Amino acid sequence: MAFIRSISGLRATLGDDLTPDVVAAYAAAFSAILPSGPIVVGNDGRPSGAWIEGVVLNALRACGRSVRMAGMVPTPTVQLLTEHSDAVGGIIVTASHNPAEWNGLKFLGPDGVFLNAAANQRLWDAVDHRAFVLSADQQAGAIEILPDAVDLHLQRILALDVVKGAPHAQGERVVVDAVNASGSRIVPTLLRTLGYTVVELSCDGSGIFPHPPEPIPENLSDLADAVRQQEASFGVAVDPDADRLVLIDETGTPIGEERTIALAAQSLYDAGAQGPTVVNYSTSRTVDHVAAHYGATCVRSAVGEINVVDRMREVHAVIGGEGSGGVIYPACHMGRDSIVGLALITALLRRQRQTLRQAVERLPVLHMIKSKITLQDRSAVPKALERVAAHFPDAVVGHEDGVYLSWPDQWAHIRASNTEPIMRIIAEAPDESTVAGLITQIAAVAGVH
Repeated sequence: MAFIRSISGLRATLGDDLTPDVVAAYAAAFSAILPSGPIVVGNDGRPSGAWIEGVVLNALRACGRSVRMAGMVPTPTVQLLTEHSDAVGGIIVTASHNPAEWNGLKFLGPDGVFLNAAANQRLWDAVDHRAFVLSADQQAGAIEILPDAVDLHLQRILALDVVKGAPHAQGERVVVDAVNASGSRIVPTLLRTLGYTVVELSCDGSGIFPHPPEPIPENLSDLADAVRQQEASFGVAVDPDADRLVLIDETGTPIGEERTIALAAQSLYDAGAQGPTVVNYSTSRTVDHVAAHYGATCVRSAVGEINVVDRMREVHAVIGGEGSGGVIYPACHMGRDSIVGLALITALLRRQRQTLRQAVERLPVLHMIKSKITLQDRSAVPKALERVAAHFPDAVVGHEDGVYLSWPDQWAHIRASNTEPIMRIIAEAPDESTVAGLITQIAAVAGVH
């Protein structure tokens, strides 16, 4: 059992860790730290989201809040609806890529962006000190149903110049795996509108995951097989709340989630955009190579969507994201959005008249390994990071987010996860043996369990 609250929101396993009392307390505390105004609420579709969403709704109404109910929609849809309206905040009932026994809450500020460290601390203090009032005597807030939430999201994406300017597809077949969650409608609809023929693999909207929901290669074998069997142009996978995009090429080979942001950035730069890209420290340097090719720079931030967004605002970035498959395009909204990423990348393919495999083959060849260590005691992490930093005197060492080791031709990032009880070790180098050796060495020096 586990209960984690972080800059990415609240996640916990169902039962003793995630109860109606806990959900109500966080919803009411969130209301207490916001100015007056409506709050947008959505869920990622997993079955437990129904009762959690009900608790959130009633807790907010008991605080006198008006609530706009978007229903089962992607996290980026709630972000867009919050950013581009008079809403003062948003709550998404989701545990992102975590398995079905998990659920949680993501919290958005009035700008549609996740709460920063200071705002999260205010929220946690309000919860811990019960600095909120739930009253049956208070006038209940109003409920507004948003039946067209997904349509509004699609309209905004389709109106983007980079999407409008690309030719339409000619009926090429695409296979979609939305793990039967919030991307089940919006992803196929976007592709059909762009001219593709869509084969829906796991898009029934039931919220019952057909496989572990994190869109990593070992969980996408059925999608890869379907792409080959259908002779499709590519396959699309999104996580339950559809903020992460992973693509399978026409040979049934996952292109690697790290290449999602690289190809999205290339699409923008190829269409004439100017300005920097921002990605986190755990993201492949493939993005740096793409930006440099177009005379742009790539800037790094700490892991966490809000950290990327804050850095994007600082440097006036034209695009940003994370190597986990998240794309942030400010011209649409300031949040990771698999649907935006898909629109950008498919526009690039149609504009350059190339297949997904051809696009990938034009990127530099870099090898990345993502490793993790289960933590029994998170308090051991600081000392472990100190040992790692001291062990590599020839590296440029950064401490903004865990430890970042940088050399001219390789790098490694070591940090405790915001959302799971693990420590992540991610490294990249031009060849597999070098990066494997680096990972092994770091794990041995860290020595945590």
